[in-house]
Amino acid sequence: MGDAHRTADPRRALGGPGIMLVVLYAVLALAATGRSILQITSYFEQAPLAYLLSAFAAVVYLLATWCLARGGRWVRVGVVACTIELVGVLVVGMASYLFPDAFPDQTVWSHFGQGYGYVPLVLPVLGLLWFRRVERLAAATETPAPGSALG
Repeated sequence: MGDAHRTADPRRALGGPGIMLVVLYAVLALAATGRSILQITSYFEQAPLAYLLSAFAAVVYLLATWCLARGGRWVRVGVVACTIELVGVLVVGMASYLFPDAFPDQTVWSHFGQGYGYVPLVLPVLGLLWFRRVERLAAATETPAPGSALG
């Protein structure tokens, strides 16, 4: 069959709120990338762990953005990225209060994303909920193969 007969992947993550999530993730990815590059290149000796974690967060945001925009087989990778993001913001957020000397400057996950309006704390939950919705819709629209027991 030609390209004209191909149907869209039902696990496509875009559409409705998914577009807004892609935009939010992209903005956060750019902000985290820029801040971590500045901190690593200018102040690395002050808090190397905090700044490296910030760069790691930027990579996770970039990956989540890609997965949200692509959908399909990337949905599972996106779920993993959002899970890592949620665990990261919770662990780093708590560590930044328990060990304030290790986090002298704001980073994307320190203080649970306070420097970013707590968006880093809420965004992975929204991302996970969206991916769950996408997977449920895909499961509901899948049709059994001809000749299968269900078809």
